[in-house]
Amino acid sequence: MSDTFERSCAHWSEAQRQEMEAFYALASVDYHHLAQALDWKSWLEARQAEAGERPLRLLDVACGSGKFPNALVRDADVASAAIQPIDYALLDPSEFSIAEARAALVEPFIAGQEYPTTLQALSCPRGAFDIVWATHALYALPEAELPAGLERFMHALGGMGFIAHAAADAHYLRFYRHYLDAFREGAGTPYISAEQIVAALQQLGIRFETREIRYQNRASQAQWQQVQGYLQRCVFDDSVSLQQMLANPITGAYLAHCQHQQEWRFDQRVLLIFLHP
Repeated sequence: MSDTFERSCAHWSEAQRQEMEAFYALASVDYHHLAQALDWKSWLEARQAEAGERPLRLLDVACGSGKFPNALVRDADVASAAIQPIDYALLDPSEFSIAEARAALVEPFIAGQEYPTTLQALSCPRGAFDIVWATHALYALPEAELPAGLERFMHALGGMGFIAHAAADAHYLRFYRHYLDAFREGAGTPYISAEQIVAALQQLGIRFETREIRYQNRASQAQWQQVQGYLQRCVFDDSVSLQQMLANPITGAYLAHCQHQQEWRFDQRVLLIFLHP
């Protein structure tokens, strides 16, 4: 396993809850924009029509803390969709994350089977799920294991797949590369980019379509603790303070460009990838 994957798993834990909550103070907007990017209510109704009278079966890959399905209920009105309750399976190598996501789910999403494993180690029947999605979920997947992970994704998929992932020039990937150069002498495994996922899908001969959204994660200069927790979570390292990040010439130069008057602004570019079995 990569150093990045191991550190990400360590940070999905009860001990890191404060950092996680600081991260989501800024990062929850990621899921708001995903929820607003598509008519998810109609999309789910179309999936229900394909499934017939039985409930939809959905797999959430690297489910985290359940922010995406909650954003769909809050911002996309999916609770009023003409669908049956969705059998919502949870996959994550962190059992803490699975427990968090399970506790957070609200109708029409009903927590179902749990898979405490990585995507590339997923074992399930072929086509077991009508929907498989991974939203901001694959960054720490080692590059060498990306094809195997996508093959398991497609193995599980019997209907429509969806991946939302930041591009190489988005804040999440840019800042992590700067962090590795600044505090780890360039050593370490960079995050997987949306472009790498697209290239792997093409090599595997998988049919897909893409869309793009752009937005910013914003915070006032007064939100020092939230910004520090957000940036620490972006790199899965709470040993480096915001003051140290600003003082380092590499991360400091990048963060200077993220400050505008009295506000922090972190630019994001995210690809929405829709997959067909």
